[in-house]
Amino acid sequence: MQDFADLVIVNASVHTMDRAQPHRMADSIAVKDGRVAGLGHNDVSQLIGPGTRVVDAAGGAVIPGINDAHLHFVSAAMAAFGYVRLTPAVAPDWATVVDELTAAPVGPDGWIRAHGWDESILGPAKGLLDCRADTPVVAFDGTGHQLLANREALRRAGITAATPDIDGGVIVRAADGSPSGLFQDGAMELISRAMPPVPASTLRPALLLLQEYLHSLGITSLTEPGLGPASAGLMDGAGSTAALELLGDLASSGELTLRINVLMLFAGTGGANALAVGEGLRSGLAGSYKNRGIDPEQLRIAGVKVFADGIPRSGTAWMREPYGPACTHGSLVIQGASDGERVAELNRILRLIDEAGLQAGVHATGDAATLAAVEAIIAATDATGGRSTSTGSHRNRHYIIHGAFSDSTTLRTMAARGVGYSTNPLIRQEAGDIMRQVLGEDRFSRHQPLHSAVEAGVRFNLASDAPVTSPDWRRTVVAAVRRSTRSTPGAPGDPERITGLQALAAMTLDAAWQDHAEHFKGSLIPGRTADLCLLSNPWPADEQIEKLLDTEVRLTLSGGRVVHQSPS
Repeated sequence: MQDFADLVIVNASVHTMDRAQPHRMADSIAVKDGRVAGLGHNDVSQLIGPGTRVVDAAGGAVIPGINDAHLHFVSAAMAAFGYVRLTPAVAPDWATVVDELTAAPVGPDGWIRAHGWDESILGPAKGLLDCRADTPVVAFDGTGHQLLANREALRRAGITAATPDIDGGVIVRAADGSPSGLFQDGAMELISRAMPPVPASTLRPALLLLQEYLHSLGITSLTEPGLGPASAGLMDGAGSTAALELLGDLASSGELTLRINVLMLFAGTGGANALAVGEGLRSGLAGSYKNRGIDPEQLRIAGVKVFADGIPRSGTAWMREPYGPACTHGSLVIQGASDGERVAELNRILRLIDEAGLQAGVHATGDAATLAAVEAIIAATDATGGRSTSTGSHRNRHYIIHGAFSDSTTLRTMAARGVGYSTNPLIRQEAGDIMRQVLGEDRFSRHQPLHSAVEAGVRFNLASDAPVTSPDWRRTVVAAVRRSTRSTPGAPGDPERITGLQALAAMTLDAAWQDHAEHFKGSLIPGRTADLCLLSNPWPADEQIEKLLDTEVRLTLSGGRVVHQSPS
């Protein structure tokens, strides 16, 4: 008896992303029992039976499901569906921000929470300290590295002029030393810990709504970079241990159709230390999804997120050369009284993660921070002797997050030692104008050296960092190819441009490598899982890459299951 396919797509341009055959294409694809069953007209035509669903692609591209390797799923869900929105489209100036918050309804917990203001558009933060005198108000910025709080929020958090500064964070103060209401990096935790937790009755529907939206974009996998006990020090503080458990509930009930890798967070955006990481590793949190019948290909805890430094816009990126109005080098935001002490503590942290058999995702933006993180990864992996001879990579596949100013020497070291690299072209596009001012033209021109990463042979991926930017991967691809900013078109001769198909590989095949999952996803070859999406148009040439922005996602499959279908 003939074993027919469940679904076939014909008249397509199928980009298989087969690493063994990089240019392999097919005109049709068959899906059976959640897997790719055949490619090309000859094989696929024999798999069409009476019950097979046949989809005519009309020349559209079929690509592997997009894998966003750095997307704050919980925070993005709340930003999109749970908070007062202060994005530039809603609030283009500070007066409108204040108006929006003044008119906002008070949440069921008595607080007003908002998200999305962007100082690169609005200018320096101002005007919220005296907003809503009777209600605590907190407004998180779009980067996840700053928040604004009004006087009532400061009062409830017990923050006064006498509150001391903390490692890895900044309490921005008025001339008299009183808090201005602006908190950066690790100091955000002072406010977030005073806020009531986001209830599951609010978070659950927000997660499901965001999942639906991501599938409509063709996204089938993501890495959630930081859930756990230190959530108060990251983004909006919503990524708690309870949120991690809620993802497990969604997976157990069959409602989770995204494939999610989770990094645990034991220290926030400032003050990471080996003691906290060690306690977190001993807590058993890494085993939260075991013995629950959860398929690890659907949901797994992969490792630990570590903040090595901050971001250039806040002056907290650790750079070799001074930058910004304060002419600072920045520093590691790891606990320690000197650069040497902080580097030593980072080494201890990564050794603990490596010994636990977990993956470390290390946030490092400055060139000095990136080099220190790479050297710490190498030292940790050399100490445990876990290098894999078959792939050239350490068994845990530690990687650098952002690595925005990695130089060629560092990139070659990363390639040689199997250290991965996850970067964010859309951040460069959207915040590029303010970063150019902070860094100067020469240094900004080297920001996010994508082509250098290709030349060095680094396993790198492109990710959104949503809700910092849009999760729409089409915009990320265009940003990687064009390297423009909001005000300036990309230079045609920019040496760090990559091609559209290189960007696609970085959001599919190479993202799967970061997940230890290239054996089952990231490519469309027989036997791989049927995570894919059908586009309404062929993949555009680089000279016309903007056509991708007008290309619709007609169909998305996750494990062969239809999770999105365009009404058209």
